[in-house]
Amino acid sequence: MTRGTQDETTAATREGDGLVLSTEGLPAWLDPVVAAARTVRPRQLSRFLPPEDGRGRQSAVLILFGEGPRGPELLLQERAGTLRSHAGQPSFPGGALDPEDGDPHTTGPLRAALREAEEETGLDPAGVQLFGVLPRLYIPVSKFVVTPVLGWWREPSPVGPVDPAETARVFTVPVADLTDPGHRVTVVHPRGHQGPAFTVESALVWGFTAGVIDRILHFAGWERPWDRSRQVPLDWHA
Repeated sequence: MTRGTQDETTAATREGDGLVLSTEGLPAWLDPVVAAARTVRPRQLSRFLPPEDGRGRQSAVLILFGEGPRGPELLLQERAGTLRSHAGQPSFPGGALDPEDGDPHTTGPLRAALREAEEETGLDPAGVQLFGVLPRLYIPVSKFVVTPVLGWWREPSPVGPVDPAETARVFTVPVADLTDPGHRVTVVHPRGHQGPAFTVESALVWGFTAGVIDRILHFAGWERPWDRSRQVPLDWHA
């Protein structure tokens, strides 16, 4: 089931190479995500927002929705356990913008999200339809200003770790598992910080990635009541 053609293009800014945000032909189940992306405000997503003085390294992540054997799903990757920071942590594909990605305030994040996803997972960008962008967020520990870019995996392609030194595995998570209260916990950082997390696909998804997923589920109306008192402590080096 797909959307109609009205509102088929939500944005069309690009430096001449045709990269646009389009909602044409999306599955109807993505309608709530499209609506949320159009209306959600930055502080509804996170209390960590980009510094007003412009500091921070511009980056982007690809939040890629697909449809698998169990219905809607998200693409995630797990960082290699040997990395110096965030070792073994699941995340969205993504990374810092390169100069060739273009203007970070217009379409640079779109290009960066697709480029990084291809470099990290082997994803074929030609099969991805970008349909929305969430407000820019900030990761204080790394000083990254992150633009979450929403995509529909219109034509799935094989994926897997391109560089095992950086990525341990690439996997998909059914949205049904992410909304299952039995897979939801609160993580407690050694420094006392707490946040939402998910226990899915033999992984603990936490931090920035879990926070964004949590807000998407909430504002899309997919969230189910869950026990926030169920706590999981993080390792000291997390």
